[in-house]
Amino acid sequence: MVEKKSAAKTVERSRVKKVRASEILMGTGRRKTAVARVWLRSEKGPILVNDKPIEEYFRSEVAKKIYEEPLRVVNRVGQFSGTIKLEGGGTSAQLGAVVHGLARALASYEPSFKETLSKKKLLTRDSRMKERRKAGHAGKARKRKQSPKR
Repeated sequence: MVEKKSAAKTVERSRVKKVRASEILMGTGRRKTAVARVWLRSEKGPILVNDKPIEEYFRSEVAKKIYEEPLRVVNRVGQFSGTIKLEGGGTSAQLGAVVHGLARALASYEPSFKETLSKKKLLTRDSRMKERRKAGHAGKARKRKQSPKR
């Protein structure tokens, strides 16, 4: 029985397609507290986000237009497959991180893409963060303005 298991492992390993590191594009996107690690391959196929298809992870049509924007700008919609690992943040921040990560991965693919993507401001990280809560402000970051008494 031990021989069968080892034989199955060798067959399994031989079926796995070996990909050169130069064929994989990598980009890291950030927005608020969300971080997206993006790996793209220049072949047709699905883009997976946390092991789900991207259409299933971001369901709305508006979100689809937003995450396809970097690919649309460089005329490469449907020409890449890949994996995206998302951590932290809410859905809006995660969507922004995915766009930033995709743009950075595409910029590493071809130098001419970098200029096009930066003109559309897709390579710029949106650095806005939630302001911290201050003491004495009733649980808010800023003190509420008092309306004048009549």
